Amino acid sequence: MKLARFNQLDPAYPASFSTLLDRFFQDSIGQNVKQFTPAVDIAEDEKQYEIHVSVPGMKKSDFDLDILDGKLTISGERKMEEKKEGKNFHTVETLYGSFKRTFFVPDDVRAEEIQATYEDGLLKITLPKAEKKVNKSKIEVK
Repeated sequence: MKLARFNQLDPAYPASFSTLLDRFFQDSIGQNVKQFTPAVDIAEDEKQYEIHVSVPGMKKSDFDLDILDGKLTISGERKMEEKKEGKNFHTVETLYGSFKRTFFVPDDVRAEEIQATYEDGLLKITLPKAEKKVNKSKIEVK
């Protein structure tokens, strides 16, 4: 089994007409919380899976990682810096707000040994694989 993204649908595209209407009224009233979806790279080798989440401008304390029922959830919030006197932004292309990404974790992952590091705007999550047991025996012909 490979490491797979749980939330297959892009949150920008409503899954149903009802969701479309909900989003329309929430956006119109201004109750919608700003959200973004950070880019994710997933790699695998014989010893581990790696998830790289591109989230520059955050602190280690801004992340929340949980594993529950075989799903790894990565969430956090990037806050926009307060406006400072004398500084006028003409464009702001950086994405701010909260995010949440969920992935199915394969059965061969040792959940108690999962590690996460954050450096240079990249959250790296390492999911070590359990060693494969090889059942081999010699059968004697009689």
